[in-house]
Amino acid sequence: MPINQDRRGFLAKAAATFAGVQLTMLGATKSLLGGLAALRNATAWLNSPPLTADALRGKVVLVDFCTYTCVNWLRTLPYLRAWDAKYREHGLVVIGAHTPEFDFEHDLDNVRRALKTMRVAYPIAVDNEYAIWNGFSNQYWPALYLIDAKGATRFTHFGEGAYDESERKIQQVFGDLEAKGFSPELVTVDARGLEVAADWRNLQSPENYLGSLRTEGFRANYDASRLGLNQWTLDGDWKQSSRAVALNKPNGRIVYRFHARDLNLVMGPAARGASVRFRVRIDGQPASGGADVDTQGQGVVTEQRTYQLIRQARPIEDRQFEVEFLDPGVEAFCFTFG
Repeated sequence: MPINQDRRGFLAKAAATFAGVQLTMLGATKSLLGGLAALRNATAWLNSPPLTADALRGKVVLVDFCTYTCVNWLRTLPYLRAWDAKYREHGLVVIGAHTPEFDFEHDLDNVRRALKTMRVAYPIAVDNEYAIWNGFSNQYWPALYLIDAKGATRFTHFGEGAYDESERKIQQVFGDLEAKGFSPELVTVDARGLEVAADWRNLQSPENYLGSLRTEGFRANYDASRLGLNQWTLDGDWKQSSRAVALNKPNGRIVYRFHARDLNLVMGPAARGASVRFRVRIDGQPASGGADVDTQGQGVVTEQRTYQLIRQARPIEDRQFEVEFLDPGVEAFCFTFG
């Protein structure tokens, strides 16, 4: 991934971490024909044959930029599924533009597996070369572009939130077409696991990468008991590259001082098909509650994705997180919080 594109995505995700950035344009008339035309440069299509700007002319299109490990996008997904289910029969075409951040998100098998698990049924344009991203001059994960039947953008939203506003705008565009038959009541969702909205009031830990290129708060060879808020350290035989940390021998630990309801870690086995056992502690005690750990705080890394390791009840305070990997061969990329 070219550095300028990688930098845009990094800044976008960092900006969206705390408040679901809500930079919204209403009633814009800028044509997005150039953006839709970029669909022909998709690397592949999932859930659909290839879609083109010409084929979409006269339809209402909602383009959503995503990458499957992005927690900010994952928390919008219940609404995207609900809008697709409610408005598809009335002519809405939801298109996910999957523009990868991490190298392993270029792997079509990984993307296909992730989308199946996430119950994504609408068309996905795989955008491994950033052609669609650049066609829309996009800078954010997630990002919504609502395009009317004439090819004009009627609404854009970057980051999480604004779900009611987004759906009302969809209804307004259909109203312009005099479309009928759908309820004006807004959708409700039953979000679970990683898809649950962040506890913004108690979130004091920003997204953080583990690779040396973009990490913050890393303390090498450091006494974990002395970590300050949003500082972290490694214990064991680890190799830190520019993009990740990789464990060479068993019983390596990552220790992180955080303040949030949820703690998630983007990670996976370095070798396809391998598995790595782990156990999680919070303030020295086995941690349960995360979607990817059992009641004893234990779990297994089997694929490259975002793992939810902590979901705790209030009160939310500064706490010490520790994950110990019992087997070698894990790569860890990024912490996110909610």
